[in-house]
Amino acid sequence: MANQPIGPNRGPLSGLRVIEMSSIGPGPHCAMLLADLGAEVLRFERPTGGDFPNPVLDRGRHVVTVNLKDDNDVALCRRTVEKTDVLIEGYRPGVMERLGLGPEVLCAENPRLIYARLTGWGQTGPEAPRVGHDLNYIALAGALNFVAPASGLPYPPANLIGDYGGGSMFAAFGIMAALFERQRSGLGQVIDAAIVDGTASMVSVLAGFVAAGSVSLDPGCNVMTGAAPFYRCYRCADGRDVTVAALESRFYREVLARIGAPMEYLADQYDTLNWPERSAIFADIFASRTQAEWSAIFEGADACFAPVLSIQEAALNPHMAARAAYTERDGVLHAAPAPRFSRTPGQVTPSEDGGALLTRWGVAREG
Repeated sequence: MANQPIGPNRGPLSGLRVIEMSSIGPGPHCAMLLADLGAEVLRFERPTGGDFPNPVLDRGRHVVTVNLKDDNDVALCRRTVEKTDVLIEGYRPGVMERLGLGPEVLCAENPRLIYARLTGWGQTGPEAPRVGHDLNYIALAGALNFVAPASGLPYPPANLIGDYGGGSMFAAFGIMAALFERQRSGLGQVIDAAIVDGTASMVSVLAGFVAAGSVSLDPGCNVMTGAAPFYRCYRCADGRDVTVAALESRFYREVLARIGAPMEYLADQYDTLNWPERSAIFADIFASRTQAEWSAIFEGADACFAPVLSIQEAALNPHMAARAAYTERDGVLHAAPAPRFSRTPGQVTPSEDGGALLTRWGVAREG
């Protein structure tokens, strides 16, 4: 894992100017996605710094410290926005307006501005002014119910589904869509990127399966949440885990062959009555060997199998290493920019002071 070269990022978003108002979680991730692909991202940081410094999410930024209670610094923000394409903010509704930096002001001064508002509850609705975090958003949007286990409470799936899946990824998608539309109209617009909305959109595929009768909402019968013996995780002899996701019969056949289970299990694969018993049988089988042994047994098989790895292990995995999926900088593992482009690849770049960027954009700091 060699360090990627430090230098100008000539990715597909090269030339795009972005302002990021300091926030947490999905805001920094959205800005990181744009920076990885070549955008110049200027973060306006609070004098106290960020609440959750993150050497991975914070990469690729030009940072300028501002006090948004100071009129001179607010004026600096406004002058800079006049020179930029996109603004990303993640404050509660009304905060930017009280600071004199709301969309009514900034979009009037820069009609081409894409003003992206990334929040949990959105700009409207009864919950909009209230606090919340990922777990609350995915619960209200209907996603947490889908990942409930066959017994017991739903387990918080880190903050991947809401903050990043339904939040930053949809915000970035919205920004790209608005930029595309701007080519026709010449005008920017305001994006209300609510995590609850993005999460609800992601749930669409599961809701469609339920409507079609192919997926049950009953946790004990839901094939996607670990109830099925052929779609779940198993603990190995060394305490490590593996995954099996053989939804299709041809792949399930290969699993049965590799673990030495009865081939007649194939005939009634989707009979939920036998799932608890067969899950227990499979658990005993997988507990008889180590993760490494099972990985060797399944090597090269079309069986929908993979070991559960840490990030450090993932970086060294032959497949991930072949794709250079991770790169190391200053002792920290970074995921490579995604997706990949044939002519204008993205690049991991370090954060730096934003003073030079302000000068390059033709903005002078006063006061």
